[in-house]
Amino acid sequence: MKHTLRQLEVFVATARAGTVSKAAEHLAMSQSAASSSLAEFERQFDVRLFDRVGKSLRLNELGQRLLPRAVELLARAEDIEDLLQGGMGFGSMRIGATLTIGNYLGTLIVATFLQRHPESRIHLSVHNTATIVQQIAGFELDMGMIEGSCHHPDLEAVPWLHDELVVFCAPSHPLASARRASLDELTRQPWILREIGSGTRETFDHAMRHVAARIDVRLELEHTEAIKRAVESGLGIGCISRLALREAFRRGSLVPVDTPELDLQRSFHFLWHRQKFTTPGMRAFIALCREMTAGARTSDEIPLAYIP
Repeated sequence: MKHTLRQLEVFVATARAGTVSKAAEHLAMSQSAASSSLAEFERQFDVRLFDRVGKSLRLNELGQRLLPRAVELLARAEDIEDLLQGGMGFGSMRIGATLTIGNYLGTLIVATFLQRHPESRIHLSVHNTATIVQQIAGFELDMGMIEGSCHHPDLEAVPWLHDELVVFCAPSHPLASARRASLDELTRQPWILREIGSGTRETFDHAMRHVAARIDVRLELEHTEAIKRAVESGLGIGCISRLALREAFRRGSLVPVDTPELDLQRSFHFLWHRQKFTTPGMRAFIALCREMTAGARTSDEIPLAYIP
């Protein structure tokens, strides 16, 4: 066999990082050693795996075909190494989570997983849905947990848990006393919303698609906590997951507004690349996610033992 696992590691790291210098830093190698390894790998087979664009490297068509196979082989090799060393953990995993899941569920699940498997290592990346999808499609992450749907043809989305968005306002807002609003009333309010590209915004935009031109978006924010603070201060009304609002509703600092004309239902999904080797660690992590949310019909019904 001409190639080595180290050469594949350099290739994968370069594909993810976009430069040899960043790949070398990730692998704790010198840049010259990483460059030599990649150059020798290409020379052995008389191929080019990257297009040079300025100072960055982008996978060409052959490199794109090789990447999933290289990622799978390295994952299997890591499992073999862990087994031969007598390890009880699952090695390292790179997991992505969208903001609602990452902020309110992801860290708790990861903490429990690491308590049960102390030899394992997890890097949790929290971004909006568009970014997580892009990172999984590029094999930068092993798997993800997202809100809403995924339309990428190369990714596998498996339903996990039902979730619901809810419209909410400050206790001093006129809608707070009625706790109910028609579609026409909603179009007369200024909105504080998540950014385009988030699963929350996609669900909201789809629910409001028939009156989209009449929606007054006063402010877009990337974080649910910032949206809650802006709504509390009276800047407008918002719409995010009930999971993120459970404690605020209990305290009375924010008020839910019933919207019978809107369908704000969605689901959380597990996500991974169709060509990605599903490792034992991934399977164990997904099993734990289902265990920790068992019995909950929707995300806001998850047992309080898991969400303070």
